[in-house]
Amino acid sequence: MSAPAAFLARRPVQEGGGTGLLPQVLLGLASGGYAIGAALGWGSEQLALIMGDFGLSVAALIASVSCFLYARARDSRFRPAWVLFAVSSAMAACGNAVWGWYEVVLGRAVPSPSLADLFFLCFAPPAIVGLLVLAKRPVTRAGWVCLALDAWLIGGSLLTLSWSLALAHTAHFEGESVAEAALSLAYPLLDIVLVSMVLALHFRRSHVNRSGINTAIAALALTVLCDALFTSPLLRENYRSGQLLDAGWFAASLLLAYAPWGVRRLEPSAGPPRAARPAVRPIAGSLAALTPYLAAAVCTLGILYNVIEDRSVDRVVVFTGCTVVLALVVRQGIMLLDNIALTHELAQKENHFRSLVQGSSDVIMIAAPTGILRYVSPAAAGVYGRDADELIGSELATLIHPEDLGRVVHEVRRFLAAPPSEEPTTRIECRFRSGTGQWLNVESTVKRHQGGLIFNSRDVTERVRLQAQLQHNAEHDPLTDLPNRALFTQRVRQALGGRRAGDAGTAVLFIDLDGFKGVNDRHGHQAGDELLIQAARRLQDSVRAGDTAARLGGDEFAALILGDGSRDGPARELQVQEIADRLRLMLSQPYRVEGNEVRVAASIGVAFAEPGISAGELLRNADLAMYRAKAGGKDRVELYVPQMQADVVRRTDRATRLRTALHEGEFALLHQPVVSLADGRIAAVAAQARWRSAQGILFTPAEFLRVADDGGRTAELGHRLLEEAVEQAAERGRLGHRAPVSVRLPARRLLDRSMPLGSIEGLLTRHGLPSGSLVIELADSDPRISFDELEQRLVALRRLGVRIALDGFGSGYAAINALRRLPIDVLKLDRGLVEGVVESARLHKITAGLLRIARDLGMQSVADGVDVPEQVLALRAMGCTHGQGMAFSGPLDEYRLRRALACGEFPVPGGAALPVLSGRALPARRSPAPPEVFEHPPMRSNNETPVPPT
Repeated sequence: MSAPAAFLARRPVQEGGGTGLLPQVLLGLASGGYAIGAALGWGSEQLALIMGDFGLSVAALIASVSCFLYARARDSRFRPAWVLFAVSSAMAACGNAVWGWYEVVLGRAVPSPSLADLFFLCFAPPAIVGLLVLAKRPVTRAGWVCLALDAWLIGGSLLTLSWSLALAHTAHFEGESVAEAALSLAYPLLDIVLVSMVLALHFRRSHVNRSGINTAIAALALTVLCDALFTSPLLRENYRSGQLLDAGWFAASLLLAYAPWGVRRLEPSAGPPRAARPAVRPIAGSLAALTPYLAAAVCTLGILYNVIEDRSVDRVVVFTGCTVVLALVVRQGIMLLDNIALTHELAQKENHFRSLVQGSSDVIMIAAPTGILRYVSPAAAGVYGRDADELIGSELATLIHPEDLGRVVHEVRRFLAAPPSEEPTTRIECRFRSGTGQWLNVESTVKRHQGGLIFNSRDVTERVRLQAQLQHNAEHDPLTDLPNRALFTQRVRQALGGRRAGDAGTAVLFIDLDGFKGVNDRHGHQAGDELLIQAARRLQDSVRAGDTAARLGGDEFAALILGDGSRDGPARELQVQEIADRLRLMLSQPYRVEGNEVRVAASIGVAFAEPGISAGELLRNADLAMYRAKAGGKDRVELYVPQMQADVVRRTDRATRLRTALHEGEFALLHQPVVSLADGRIAAVAAQARWRSAQGILFTPAEFLRVADDGGRTAELGHRLLEEAVEQAAERGRLGHRAPVSVRLPARRLLDRSMPLGSIEGLLTRHGLPSGSLVIELADSDPRISFDELEQRLVALRRLGVRIALDGFGSGYAAINALRRLPIDVLKLDRGLVEGVVESARLHKITAGLLRIARDLGMQSVADGVDVPEQVLALRAMGCTHGQGMAFSGPLDEYRLRRALACGEFPVPGGAALPVLSGRALPARRSPAPPEVFEHPPMRSNNETPVPPT
């Protein structure tokens, strides 16, 4: 098959058939059997009379009942026609029954005229009106006039011919009465009218249930033919009931009974579309156009018969012939005027549509069934850059891109095979060759046209480019042009499915740039964007051609390393880890940004595909490994292990339980005494929160604050603990225990607007806590916070009588800056320094230096984590004034704390031995000395602090 033929090839469509052959066979057998019986005389004269009278009556009654039942079962505009046919058949049944009553029952001849003649005369009018209902109604007055003229042309011509041949002799028959003569003329005249209507309306019948209508017309035509033979004087004189002529009436009645039911109406989708059928000139239309001329010819034959027979010209013939000629002239005049109007209207429409087609920006092409272009609109020059004449005659298949041709052919075949009523058009998009040799994206609306196709095409190249750009933008990061998270997830999903399914060598790398936020803060966001662009370029250059590098957002990147099908798991794991290390080193190289050299590190998490794993699970595993790499010190590669997911689940569960504990009051406030290293007296108490879970586990702040990642809940917890610590300190003060309480608060919490200065002032006032009884331990010095705001905040707190302690002194570079700028009263040495102060000479010197700085600045010092006597001796020798740790006491509940405050002091190494807080008896209570360490010092500015020369 050639390319054009293959382009427009289509499958044949099966036509729906009628009902079964059984009704048709029964109809033929019944009619044939009746004809054979009539030809043989039925075997007896009596049986012939019965079959010729009552047999015809039964057949007509069957036709009447059949048409009536069909009219009741079908609700359409043709229901009156079938009712009229039922009435007409009922009249015939009654006429034959009366005829049989005289001949069979009474045994005498039928009188003329009789009641049977009345019924037979009433047969034609309902049938004629029924034919008018079945006909396609004219829409104009001229159409109705033409219909009447056509009927008269046929009727007048038949009247002229029949009058010349037989009716004139019947009209002048001597010996008959006027009634008998009128009856003799009534039958042929009604038959002529019925025949005229049959012929005139045959070419105007509706397309709905055409087979049934044709069968009904055939039945009436057969009836009229038998009536015409019966009215012939030659046959009427020798007619007897049961003869062969009755077989025609019998078959006509059965045919009318079969007409509405016997042929099933075909649905429009059952046959091939009209546009696909061969263009054959309809014969029915030609016969309809010739009908007036045939009628005039018949009329002329009637007149010529009189001339040839040398008869005198009959007035009826002359009058009828003149009216027929006049009707023909009038009809031709109407048709001429109608044709002139139609021609003018057609010319206007043609000019209108030609201007639309030629002025349209769309290209209209008509392709023949062979695929050859028969017409191309002038818009092709502007759209395709090729003249329409150049395209006409070329094969459409040669103009379509070879990669799109198969898809287009498949769509065209599918469209042509579909029923036109369900799918009148289809839309096809393909690439079309332009005059410059380029391929244009063309969208075409395709319709059927006389076996071929009409293409209404437009250039959508810019739209396709825009869609491709939008698709690219939707799937790529706008800054680095790397695939974004959505496209990366899609490619991971593709890598886990298809032919790579089950390849455990496929891995996902999650990459986070450590220190990127510092670049943004120091050099600005524009410099940060430039760094991300360079990092993306390095990442893209470092992966293989088949792998995918993506930016997930912020400073997070990812890479998809496709597996190579290797079954050696350890070797593949080592290979991917080497790729990750190479990426880490590449991304950690210095960047040149706006003339500055900046450095960032890369933390990379690696996760390998497993059988049955989804894309989301694989990405989650790599993300967990990346966070483990950051928690492990950053600038490293971490492989995913299932334990990471278990840790996340455990932390999530603990965070959930922590939120529940916050609302259910499961937190307890303990206090650890702060002891003077000189004499063991309790100078203050440090408030510490503990969480006793429902399982009875007691968590320290370091444990439960790691999972309290909700900033709002952390703030709520800190506020509750501060309020409870102040309330309990005030209650102890009313009982005579005036030890100050220290509460640890992060620096960022002090600057949080949710806890303004007025809230702390109101808290102190509400509970009546004296000045100097509250110490705020400043913790977690964040380099991102503003020291100016923090200084203002701390100065305002000191004016309220709140003392400020610097917690964790010696553990970070920010502590020196805090000493220089912030109003600090107490320095609290970090636990890490205290733990090694005895064993490490280096730590001993560092701690001694820090304590000397505190002493020179006039500040008190507290050592945190003093757990053994040796540490007490060493710290006291270095000048540390206070200590807190297990060497004196652990955190105490409120009952034990009050007992300790009642005792007032703890034993210290090298001092008097005093009983410790245990089950043994305590010494008699004595009034403790006032806590000199935390007494209110004179107010002074931090800038006025004397610093000894170095």
